[in-house]
Amino acid sequence: MAKIKITLTKSVIDRSKKQKETVKALGLRKLHSSAEHDVTPQIQGMINKVNHLITVETL
Repeated sequence: MAKIKITLTKSVIDRSKKQKETVKALGLRKLHSSAEHDVTPQIQGMINKVNHLITVETL
C-alpha cells in the first residue's frame, strides 16, 4: 500500500468545525506539522475535504 505525507500549510482559524475535526483526525496539530498515512479511501476522502489547507507528498 502506498504511503503519503500530509503537511498542514494553512491555519484552521476561521474554518468550520468539521474542517478542524478533519485536520485533527489526520494527526495534524500545529502549522507545518506532518503525518504519514497509508492511502485508503477514508484518508483520501479526508484529504479531499481539507485539500486547501494541506499539502500531500507521495513517499
